Amino acid sequence: MAVMSCRSMVTYKGGGRMALRACGLFGAREMGSVAASMETLVQQGWRVGEEGGGGRRVVVVERQEEGGGGRGVQWVFLGCPGVGKGTYASRLAKLLQVPHIAMGDLVRQELSQTSSMAKQLATLMSQGQLLPDDIIIRLLSKRLENNMASSQSGFILDGFPRTVHQAEMLEEVADIDLVVNLKLREDALIAKCLGRRICSQCGGNFNLARLEMEESNSAPRIFMPPLLPPPSCASKMTTRADDTEEVVRTRLRIYYEESKPVEDFYRGHGKLLDFEVSGGIPETWPRLLAALHVDEKHTNHDNSHKMAA
Repeated sequence: MAVMSCRSMVTYKGGGRMALRACGLFGAREMGSVAASMETLVQQGWRVGEEGGGGRRVVVVERQEEGGGGRGVQWVFLGCPGVGKGTYASRLAKLLQVPHIAMGDLVRQELSQTSSMAKQLATLMSQGQLLPDDIIIRLLSKRLENNMASSQSGFILDGFPRTVHQAEMLEEVADIDLVVNLKLREDALIAKCLGRRICSQCGGNFNLARLEMEESNSAPRIFMPPLLPPPSCASKMTTRADDTEEVVRTRLRIYYEESKPVEDFYRGHGKLLDFEVSGGIPETWPRLLAALHVDEKHTNHDNSHKMAA
């Protein structure tokens, strides 16, 4: 029988509630690690039971949390390359005290291991192949399972899913509350990507572009000051090899073609929030918090409500 991947299930009374759903993503080899995780959960005071029928088994683990608080938010951040998904997702995750999960980081973390999956990933990447959806979901499920074992029930997912198929698979392993779709006018995106710089010594990310664009047709006015490096980094600036105008335009075209069906998928589920970026972090951050109805003093103890666009 197939073993389970993580799935969180929302409750508003009685504290956090999570489940491992038998969705066929894991084989018998992973059974031992799942069993060990379940034993750890029991030791931590979680109640373990089963739900479901019709041949679909769901193992549920449940715990009453102090103060009756529910699980943390489970949000997705989407947006084209260069829009700032990672920046805003990581800041928000820190504010809400939930993990920030970037798929690129998960892949790099797995590659640093000696697991069979790491070898499979290395082979695929060396051949220049895209990672299959089932492997990506397995990586994410593994991370969510680890979160659950450490009593972390929320997350902010950055840059995933990218296709409707991935979105449908994500529904099997998580109960997404809200999908924040960051938007930025294309001429600003291109200028922003071309202005990106990385310090070869400290790895810091900077941007030399100063964007000041007037409102045009349906495109909003944009003002973004540059994010300049400190003097110690100024002489060590490097650019990404793929940050050329031709490559950036190609990446944007591919993104637009792939993203619209995903946006429509979540819009149809009432979960999509379109948010227009019109300035730098100092101008955009307060607007984003207001759009999400999040207070700057927000803590994990009061972020259990479910939000929808």
